[in-house]
Amino acid sequence: MTTIAVLAEPPVEQCAPAVLPEQVSTDNQVAFYRALVADVCDSVQHGGAELLVNYRQPEAIPDGVDPEASLRELLDEELTDPGDVRYEVQVGESYAGRVGNTLTHLLESEGEPTSAVIEPTAAFMRREHIGQSAMQLRSSDVVLGPAPDGRVYFAAFGEPIDFTDSYAPPAVETLTERSVDAGLDVSFLPMTPIIEGPADLPTALSYLRARNRAEKLVPPRTTALVEEWGLSVGSDGVEFDRS
Repeated sequence: MTTIAVLAEPPVEQCAPAVLPEQVSTDNQVAFYRALVADVCDSVQHGGAELLVNYRQPEAIPDGVDPEASLRELLDEELTDPGDVRYEVQVGESYAGRVGNTLTHLLESEGEPTSAVIEPTAAFMRREHIGQSAMQLRSSDVVLGPAPDGRVYFAAFGEPIDFTDSYAPPAVETLTERSVDAGLDVSFLPMTPIIEGPADLPTALSYLRARNRAEKLVPPRTTALVEEWGLSVGSDGVEFDRS
Protein backbone atom coordinates (compact mmCIF):
# COMPACT_ATOMS: atom_id res chain seq x y z
CA MET A 1 0.00 0.00 0.00
CA THR A 2 1.35 3.39 -1.00
CA THR A 3 1.70 5.99 1.75
CA ILE A 4 0.50 9.39 0.53
CA ALA A 5 1.51 12.47 2.50
CA VAL A 6 -0.57 15.64 2.48
CA LEU A 7 1.55 18.64 3.49
CA ALA A 8 -1.16 20.87 4.91
CA GLU A 9 -1.22 24.21 6.64
CA PRO A 10 -3.24 24.50 9.87
CA PRO A 11 -6.81 25.15 8.67
CA VAL A 12 -7.34 28.15 10.94
CA GLU A 13 -7.52 31.92 10.42
CA GLN A 14 -3.87 32.63 11.23
CA CYS A 15 -2.46 30.08 8.79
CA ALA A 16 -4.89 28.98 6.07
CA PRO A 17 -3.80 30.32 2.66
CA ALA A 18 -6.21 32.70 0.92
CA VAL A 19 -7.15 31.03 -2.36
CA LEU A 20 -10.28 33.09 -3.10
CA PRO A 21 -10.39 36.76 -4.21
CA GLU A 22 -9.19 39.16 -1.53
CA GLN A 23 -12.65 40.67 -1.01
CA VAL A 24 -13.95 37.33 0.30
CA SER A 25 -14.10 37.31 4.09
CA THR A 26 -11.43 35.59 6.16
CA ASP A 27 -13.98 33.16 7.59
CA ASN A 28 -14.97 32.06 4.10
CA GLN A 29 -11.32 31.78 3.01
CA VAL A 30 -10.69 29.42 5.92
CA ALA A 31 -13.88 27.45 5.23
CA PHE A 32 -12.85 26.96 1.60
CA TYR A 33 -9.35 25.77 2.52
CA ARG A 34 -10.82 23.38 5.10
CA ALA A 35 -13.08 21.94 2.40
CA LEU A 36 -10.12 21.45 0.06
CA VAL A 37 -8.02 19.67 2.68
CA ALA A 38 -10.90 17.43 3.75
CA ASP A 39 -11.77 16.50 0.16
CA VAL A 40 -8.17 15.63 -0.70
CA CYS A 41 -7.67 13.54 2.44
CA ASP A 42 -10.98 11.78 1.85
CA SER A 43 -9.90 10.87 -1.70
CA VAL A 44 -6.64 9.41 -0.39
CA GLN A 45 -8.47 7.21 2.10
CA HIS A 46 -11.05 6.08 -0.44
CA GLY A 47 -8.24 5.36 -2.90
CA GLY A 48 -6.88 2.66 -0.63
CA ALA A 49 -3.67 4.47 0.30
CA GLU A 50 -2.33 5.11 3.78
CA LEU A 51 -2.92 8.76 4.64
CA LEU A 52 -0.08 10.66 6.29
CA VAL A 53 -0.83 14.26 7.26
CA ASN A 54 2.33 16.33 7.59
CA TYR A 55 2.01 19.54 9.58
CA ARG A 56 4.37 22.46 10.02
CA GLN A 57 6.70 22.68 13.01
CA PRO A 58 5.02 24.68 15.80
CA GLU A 59 7.85 27.23 15.83
CA ALA A 60 7.18 27.97 12.13
CA ILE A 61 3.60 29.15 12.68
CA PRO A 62 1.93 31.85 14.79
CA ASP A 63 1.87 31.46 18.57
CA GLY A 64 -1.25 29.90 19.96
CA VAL A 65 -1.86 27.59 16.99
CA ASP A 66 -1.47 23.87 17.51
CA PRO A 67 -0.95 22.59 13.95
CA GLU A 68 -1.59 18.94 14.67
CA ALA A 69 -4.66 19.59 16.81
CA SER A 70 -6.22 21.90 14.21
CA LEU A 71 -5.84 19.29 11.47
CA ARG A 72 -7.06 16.48 13.72
CA GLU A 73 -10.13 18.52 14.63
CA LEU A 74 -11.00 18.93 10.95
CA LEU A 75 -10.34 15.38 9.81
CA ASP A 76 -11.88 13.72 12.87
CA GLU A 77 -15.08 15.46 11.88
CA GLU A 78 -14.90 14.92 8.12
CA LEU A 79 -13.34 11.51 7.44
CA THR A 80 -14.99 8.11 7.63
CA ASP A 81 -11.93 6.52 9.24
CA PRO A 82 -10.17 9.31 11.16
CA GLY A 83 -8.43 6.79 13.41
CA ASP A 84 -6.44 5.49 10.45
CA VAL A 85 -4.82 8.86 9.76
CA ARG A 86 -1.15 9.21 10.65
CA TYR A 87 0.20 12.62 11.71
CA GLU A 88 3.83 13.70 11.60
CA VAL A 89 5.66 17.02 11.72
CA GLN A 90 7.32 18.34 8.56
CA VAL A 91 11.09 18.80 8.58
CA GLY A 92 12.85 21.22 6.24
CA GLU A 93 13.24 24.90 5.48
CA SER A 94 11.73 24.90 1.97
CA TYR A 95 8.75 23.14 0.45
CA ALA A 96 11.04 20.97 -1.67
CA GLY A 97 13.07 20.17 1.43
CA ARG A 98 9.98 19.13 3.37
CA VAL A 99 8.76 16.97 0.49
CA GLY A 100 12.19 15.40 0.09
CA ASN A 101 12.60 14.68 3.79
CA THR A 102 9.14 13.09 3.99
CA LEU A 103 9.57 10.86 0.94
CA THR A 104 13.15 9.88 1.70
CA HIS A 105 12.24 8.96 5.27
CA LEU A 106 9.35 6.79 4.11
CA LEU A 107 11.38 5.06 1.40
CA GLU A 108 14.68 4.59 3.19
CA SER A 109 14.04 4.67 6.93
CA GLU A 110 10.65 2.97 6.98
CA GLY A 111 11.23 0.71 3.97
CA GLU A 112 8.07 1.73 2.14
CA PRO A 113 8.11 0.34 -1.43
CA THR A 114 6.51 3.53 -2.74
CA SER A 115 5.46 6.85 -1.26
CA ALA A 116 3.87 10.02 -2.57
CA VAL A 117 2.91 13.58 -1.78
CA ILE A 118 -0.25 15.36 -2.83
CA GLU A 119 -1.07 19.04 -2.70
CA PRO A 120 -3.89 19.85 -0.27
CA THR A 121 -5.29 22.13 -2.99
CA ALA A 122 -5.58 19.26 -5.53
CA ALA A 123 -9.35 19.07 -5.20
CA PHE A 124 -9.79 17.05 -8.40
CA MET A 125 -7.52 14.19 -7.32
CA ARG A 126 -9.89 11.22 -7.25
CA ARG A 127 -9.48 7.67 -6.04
CA GLU A 128 -9.13 6.40 -9.62
CA HIS A 129 -6.05 8.61 -9.96
CA ILE A 130 -4.59 6.96 -6.87
CA GLY A 131 -5.36 3.54 -8.29
CA GLN A 132 -3.82 4.53 -11.61
CA SER A 133 -0.66 5.77 -9.91
CA ALA A 134 -0.37 2.49 -7.99
CA MET A 135 -0.56 0.55 -11.25
CA GLN A 136 2.00 2.82 -12.94
CA LEU A 137 4.39 2.41 -10.01
CA ARG A 138 4.60 -1.30 -10.80
CA SER A 139 6.57 -0.48 -13.94
CA SER A 140 7.74 3.11 -13.37
CA ASP A 141 9.90 4.55 -10.60
CA VAL A 142 8.18 7.94 -10.55
CA VAL A 143 4.61 9.08 -11.23
CA LEU A 144 3.80 12.78 -11.53
CA GLY A 145 0.44 14.52 -11.69
CA PRO A 146 0.86 17.67 -13.80
CA ALA A 147 -1.16 20.81 -13.12
CA PRO A 148 -1.50 24.00 -15.20
CA ASP A 149 1.46 26.39 -15.49
CA GLY A 150 4.03 23.62 -15.10
CA ARG A 151 3.05 22.74 -11.54
CA VAL A 152 2.38 19.31 -10.05
CA TYR A 153 -0.43 18.17 -7.79
CA PHE A 154 0.95 14.69 -7.09
CA ALA A 155 4.39 13.07 -7.02
CA ALA A 156 5.05 9.41 -6.22
CA PHE A 157 8.41 7.67 -5.99
CA GLY A 158 9.79 4.18 -5.66
CA GLU A 159 13.27 5.57 -5.10
CA PRO A 160 14.39 8.97 -3.78
CA ILE A 161 16.01 11.62 -5.96
CA ASP A 162 17.95 14.79 -5.20
CA PHE A 163 15.05 16.89 -3.95
CA THR A 164 17.09 20.10 -3.49
CA ASP A 165 15.15 22.84 -5.35
CA SER A 166 13.23 20.05 -7.12
CA TYR A 167 10.06 22.15 -7.20
CA ALA A 168 11.73 25.04 -9.03
CA PRO A 169 9.34 26.22 -11.77
CA PRO A 170 8.27 24.54 -13.93
CA ALA A 171 8.09 21.85 -11.26
CA VAL A 172 6.86 19.08 -13.56
CA GLU A 173 9.92 19.59 -15.76
CA THR A 174 12.36 19.94 -12.87
CA LEU A 175 11.12 16.80 -11.11
CA THR A 176 11.23 14.87 -14.38
CA GLU A 177 14.78 15.99 -15.11
CA ARG A 178 15.95 15.04 -11.61
CA SER A 179 14.30 11.65 -11.91
CA VAL A 180 15.71 10.89 -15.37
CA ASP A 181 19.16 12.05 -14.26
CA ALA A 182 18.91 9.51 -11.42
CA GLY A 183 18.18 6.76 -13.96
CA LEU A 184 14.49 6.51 -13.05
CA ASP A 185 11.54 5.97 -15.39
CA VAL A 186 8.75 8.58 -15.19
CA SER A 187 5.03 8.22 -15.89
CA PHE A 188 2.25 10.80 -15.68
CA LEU A 189 -1.30 11.06 -14.42
CA PRO A 190 -3.90 13.18 -16.26
CA MET A 191 -3.49 16.92 -15.87
CA THR A 192 -6.01 18.46 -13.48
CA PRO A 193 -6.50 21.95 -12.02
CA ILE A 194 -5.34 22.91 -8.56
CA ILE A 195 -6.57 25.85 -6.48
CA GLU A 196 -3.58 27.66 -5.00
CA GLY A 197 -4.84 31.20 -5.48
CA PRO A 198 -7.37 33.45 -7.24
CA ALA A 199 -5.61 33.04 -10.61
CA ASP A 200 -6.52 29.34 -10.57
CA LEU A 201 -10.23 29.90 -10.03
CA PRO A 202 -11.44 30.50 -13.63
CA THR A 203 -10.11 27.12 -14.75
CA ALA A 204 -10.96 25.23 -11.57
CA LEU A 205 -14.46 26.63 -11.09
CA SER A 206 -15.40 26.10 -14.72
CA TYR A 207 -14.24 22.50 -14.59
CA LEU A 208 -15.92 21.85 -11.25
CA ARG A 209 -19.25 23.31 -12.31
CA ALA A 210 -19.13 21.46 -15.65
CA ARG A 211 -18.44 18.13 -13.94
CA ASN A 212 -21.20 18.78 -11.43
CA ARG A 213 -23.69 19.65 -14.18
CA ALA A 214 -22.73 16.47 -16.03
CA GLU A 215 -23.23 14.48 -12.80
CA LYS A 216 -19.61 13.34 -12.67
CA LEU A 217 -17.61 12.95 -9.47
CA VAL A 218 -16.69 16.26 -7.85
CA PRO A 219 -15.01 17.18 -4.53
CA PRO A 220 -18.18 17.23 -2.41
CA ARG A 221 -17.27 19.72 0.32
CA THR A 222 -15.65 22.19 -2.06
CA THR A 223 -18.55 21.89 -4.49
CA ALA A 224 -21.07 22.50 -1.71
CA LEU A 225 -19.41 25.83 -0.87
CA VAL A 226 -19.19 26.81 -4.55
CA GLU A 227 -22.92 26.20 -4.89
CA GLU A 228 -23.80 27.87 -1.58
CA TRP A 229 -21.81 31.00 -2.38
CA GLY A 230 -22.73 31.14 -6.06
CA LEU A 231 -19.09 31.06 -7.14
CA SER A 232 -18.86 31.07 -10.93
CA VAL A 233 -16.84 32.47 -13.82
CA GLY A 234 -18.38 35.37 -15.72
CA SER A 235 -17.24 37.85 -18.32
CA ASP A 236 -15.65 40.00 -15.61
CA GLY A 237 -13.90 37.13 -13.87
CA VAL A 238 -14.95 35.21 -10.76
CA GLU A 239 -18.41 36.09 -9.51
CA PHE A 240 -19.92 35.27 -6.13
CA ASP A 241 -23.05 36.05 -4.20
CA ARG A 242 -21.54 35.92 -0.70
CA SER A 243 -18.23 37.34 0.60
